[in-house]
Amino acid sequence: MGPVVNSPAMGRVAYFVSPHGFGHAARACAVMAEIARRRPDIHFDIFTEVPRWFFAESLSREFSYHRLASDVGLVQRTPLDEDLDATADRLDELFGGDTGADRLARGLRELGCSVVIADISPLGLMAASESSIPSVLVENFTWDWIYGNYAGAPARLRRHGRRLAEVFAAAELRIQTEPVCHRAANGVNVPPVSRSARLEAEQVRQHLGVPVNDPMVVVSMGGVPWDCSGMSRIECSEGPWIVIPGASDGAARRVGRLLLLPFHADVHHPDLVAASDAVVSKLGYSTVAEAYRSGSALAFVERPRFPESEVLARWVEDRMVAAAIEEEALRNGAWLDTVNRLLTVPRRKPVDANGAVQAAGAILERFGSVMS
Repeated sequence: MGPVVNSPAMGRVAYFVSPHGFGHAARACAVMAEIARRRPDIHFDIFTEVPRWFFAESLSREFSYHRLASDVGLVQRTPLDEDLDATADRLDELFGGDTGADRLARGLRELGCSVVIADISPLGLMAASESSIPSVLVENFTWDWIYGNYAGAPARLRRHGRRLAEVFAAAELRIQTEPVCHRAANGVNVPPVSRSARLEAEQVRQHLGVPVNDPMVVVSMGGVPWDCSGMSRIECSEGPWIVIPGASDGAARRVGRLLLLPFHADVHHPDLVAASDAVVSKLGYSTVAEAYRSGSALAFVERPRFPESEVLARWVEDRMVAAAIEEEALRNGAWLDTVNRLLTVPRRKPVDANGAVQAAGAILERFGSVMS
């Protein structure tokens, strides 16, 4: 539990965020930003293993950060490869015995939190139940659905899934964000939720040194480090500028038209996406939502065993300028041919508002009166 921030005039809301990549944190930031816009008297206590800097870059308001293992999700060997046995081991450690939910519940009461919101972190919902604090679940899938539908999942992973299903079902308000994997009868459905861009595309490109009228492509693997060394063929390319967040351990580097950025860069990731003509990525929620919101084309690598992947693929192919690419093409840069074809297709702008608006509205309508 991190240090207590004394905010006697502010209502406190606990937000538990899964550390499985950065997608859950990005969605949580979008919802928090919209709640804060409507209710500047609310202070957020964020519980997660996602680095603090991610929230500091995404939120304009002060918050309290508590580093906590509140979720396992899936243990990743690489951005595209999960280790199911290691996942089951971690679940045994976190949820196999004393989860510490009772101690966490006492901590929430000491902080004065009046509502718990969880972007699929089960421990937050457990603590909310222990402390009799109202709870909100924000999701487009839950781990019980993933574990139960994962091909070749070991029996103990499925056992954890059945237990977690009861935890997720106990949330008093369930907000499901498109693309939804499994619709719940009591779910409140909202459009894709994404963080908003802050700068105009011209400003972002000027900062990066990319000419306004040149094609620009962002290659992103979410919050999981990956090896992009096979993209050396792009260095002398006459084609689009390629920007790769997370490809540099230190300062940003430029090699020809290839721009390598650290995860903790001085450019807000939604600004990068909004300034790009296309995004190349594994299929992940926040990348899909941000590319959809900006109208950028999407060249994506499916994860055949990961159950969410098929749902996302159908959704983007129906609503976006998009095409699938092979994992090997991502490693060796052969995806350029696909991207060049996508760049000839006019952009498709979204037809709906950012789902963060509806999600925040639903939360405040239900629990706004107790957030004080």
